[in-house]
Amino acid sequence: MRASPAALFRRLIVLLSLVAAVLVLPTATDAAAAPAPVPGDLRPYDVDAVYSAGVSSGGYMATQLHVAYSGTFKGSAVFAAGPYDCAQNDLNKALNACMDTLQDLQLDKLEQTTRDWSAQGLVDPVANLSGDPVYVFSGSGDTTVKRPVADALAAYYGRFGAQVRYDSSTTAGHAWISPLGPNSCTVTQSPWINNCGFDAERDLLGHLLGSVAAPSGSPGGTLTQFDQNKYAPGGAAKAVSMDDKGFVYVPTACAGGAACKLVVALHGCKQGYSYQGFGSQFIDKAYLDEYADTNNLIVLYPQAVATTTLDNPNGCWNWWGYLGDSAYARHGGKQIETIMAMVKALTGSTPPPAQNSVTAASVDAQDGYVKAAADGSGAAVGTLEGTYGLAVGRGSDGKHNRTVLSFDTSQIPAGKQITRAYVTLTRSSGAGDPWSSPAGNRLLVDVNRGCLGGCSVEASDWAAAATASGAAVVGSFSSGSRSSTDLSAAGLAAIDRTGTTQVRLRFESNPASTAYLFVNKDTRATLTVEYQ
Repeated sequence: MRASPAALFRRLIVLLSLVAAVLVLPTATDAAAAPAPVPGDLRPYDVDAVYSAGVSSGGYMATQLHVAYSGTFKGSAVFAAGPYDCAQNDLNKALNACMDTLQDLQLDKLEQTTRDWSAQGLVDPVANLSGDPVYVFSGSGDTTVKRPVADALAAYYGRFGAQVRYDSSTTAGHAWISPLGPNSCTVTQSPWINNCGFDAERDLLGHLLGSVAAPSGSPGGTLTQFDQNKYAPGGAAKAVSMDDKGFVYVPTACAGGAACKLVVALHGCKQGYSYQGFGSQFIDKAYLDEYADTNNLIVLYPQAVATTTLDNPNGCWNWWGYLGDSAYARHGGKQIETIMAMVKALTGSTPPPAQNSVTAASVDAQDGYVKAAADGSGAAVGTLEGTYGLAVGRGSDGKHNRTVLSFDTSQIPAGKQITRAYVTLTRSSGAGDPWSSPAGNRLLVDVNRGCLGGCSVEASDWAAAATASGAAVVGSFSSGSRSSTDLSAAGLAAIDRTGTTQVRLRFESNPASTAYLFVNKDTRATLTVEYQ
């Protein structure tokens, strides 16, 4: 159920009290001036390894990138953040379990979710994490993300066999730690970059890479400002709370063709380039570019931006599921996929991302569900849609329910190549767990070009042959929204560009006892189609 505006406002006040800091003017440092950004585009380089790093919300995003795409990212460094998917798409849990210790963050559940998503293909295989270097930092003076939360991040990675280096020895406040930090070690205030008397970048890069050469006196490469819209869904970065501007630092050697590594560095809340004039302070003071010059590192600095709504007023990265993005921590997460598109542009692993998409809501008058015996006999159209929504699974009457959804897909422009599509469902209620009855049961998505029978749901739709059977899978979810895996090639081919595409939801195996869910009651299902 969507929270009321008053409830959202109360939650925001709590969030601001935890993450907001005293705004002070940044102190000048004695470091040589960082290079001024020049306009340009991302282009491919000879990149042989990719790593993530971040602080606070950027630390959460660094872990999300590493776990979701462990086939790409070979390690991660995190300041002041907690374990993967800690918030579980719940703002209250984000506040009370993933920043404070008022709730149990359920580490066992987080581990199991990761393993389940890996098995379902929603994140890369967890076996990739074994042996990966991970650097974790938490200061005892950090009251924004408390020490036990960071402890849980180190423990989480340890459960997957990662090689964790955990620095919990200082009294640091909530900040990125750098020799260029204008703040003293223990404070928590703008620009949230603290000097604790040691070189944290030497430590974290040394752990990620094995060893590092001493940094240069000042960055001698090129800092390029590029357009992030090119990599965002639908070409609209601000729609996913990302800035129009992003930055990449490229040393001269990398620009000249040398083999290099890529570090994706993610700022925290209120540290984005466009946040209230914050500018390039994080880029200038993170002390990564100096090491980049002497160690052949390209550093990508994606930028988040504040929303004009209460969803994300501080320009944080999406680690709790704001703006309705329930896939924020896995494949399909809008910010994750935007950053991955940037990574792919720099590594040359794929062509430029699709710039366009359409999202169609299901057609209410043509949606419905059909119930039948396990063998399909006695099929009849369900009658509870108006009260509960559309049913999938085995009801208390012993009948097995399948849902049919209709989408108008004629809005896809002619001559465009469809590159990706997925269905998003919102659950309203249910009983039991149909994904575990039997164990490993899957909610399948059949796709049909045109209507299965008549476009209004009819009894024969329960068993009608579909153009693409089992074209996608929807993973287990007990509340909120969930997106399917991407449609298979056959599923993409079944999308009708000139009229209606129907989708049927059914469990691969009939549950042995009552276990079902209702969807589509208050929020219509959607079909998102990307094209280029």
